[in-house]
Amino acid sequence: MTGTPEQRPTGTHTAEADAQSRFPIPEGAMLPLLGRRDENLRLLEDLLDADVHVRGNEVTLTGEPADVAFAERVFTELTTLAARGQQVEVATVKRTVAMLSAGTAESPAEVLSFDILSRRGRTIRPKTLNQKHYVDAIDEHTIVFGLGPAGTGKTYLAMAKAVQALQAKQVSRIILTRPAVEAGERLGFLPGTLFDKIDPYLRPLYDALHDMVEPESIPRLMQAGTIEVAPLAYMRGRTLNDAFVVLDEAQNTTPEQMKMFLTRLGFGSQMVVTGDITQVDLPGGQRSGLRVVRDILTGVDDIHFAELTSSDVVRHSLVGDIVDAYERWQNVDDAPGGPRAAVRAGGGSRARDAGH
Repeated sequence: MTGTPEQRPTGTHTAEADAQSRFPIPEGAMLPLLGRRDENLRLLEDLLDADVHVRGNEVTLTGEPADVAFAERVFTELTTLAARGQQVEVATVKRTVAMLSAGTAESPAEVLSFDILSRRGRTIRPKTLNQKHYVDAIDEHTIVFGLGPAGTGKTYLAMAKAVQALQAKQVSRIILTRPAVEAGERLGFLPGTLFDKIDPYLRPLYDALHDMVEPESIPRLMQAGTIEVAPLAYMRGRTLNDAFVVLDEAQNTTPEQMKMFLTRLGFGSQMVVTGDITQVDLPGGQRSGLRVVRDILTGVDDIHFAELTSSDVVRHSLVGDIVDAYERWQNVDDAPGGPRAAVRAGGGSRARDAGH
């Protein structure tokens, strides 16, 4: 159990099937812990099997010994976060309970207070255990693949680590790239220069960058080549030395493009490749390079594959539910006798890599 001695609950067991624990919450941590209009407290009462009673700055837990012990751990972790001045939101409570329920060795308070980058009072940090493992893998490996559905923070965290590495002078430049898979069809119809045409494909990277770097300094850094945002085609023929390179939307690379990108790695550089294999937009039923790369590179030293799931979605809570619903639908669709299986059996032309 974490926290300072005065924060640690001490239980008094009144019977084998009826335990009770009573402990104070530090005054400065009580309001953040309870939440706005006691919303955190109400959620804790729903999520915990132990009965929760708050009076003044004292919390009393009653119930089965195991339930009381678990509830003590939850309150200890949340109190530690609140005492550190962190905002304890409903999502924080849910993630703390989920981490402890999973029986992981890591302390939720340590995971949720691990700072990557701070700017103008805003701090970027992992919000789930898998995100923390992903960030740790970036520190420990030269090439990391971040695989997961939309909203899991895979690109955002990779870019935060890139900016952190640049600020710490671990690299001299950041290169952010994406495949522009629809370029062949649509770019010619867009107005402006080539960069104006490509801009819509790269805009999400610019948006994230503005969250992490002073906006007024971005044009200067880009002009100097310290930060480069470019389509994947611009990587061909280059050797990327002393750089932190992020390839986003990698599910839209072909196997040949993926090989081309990975072999750009130069001395003193690091690569993070992010993508969601359920959202492939390649035309004509082309294979996704992200789908096959794991089979090719598994077992190669200094390459790591980090898996993020719907439980790591940090957008609106509905996003995780939507991801799960689509996954269930796809599993039924792919099952023997399902529509996709029938199309394949009949020699149909439905693209096998089509995203849902």
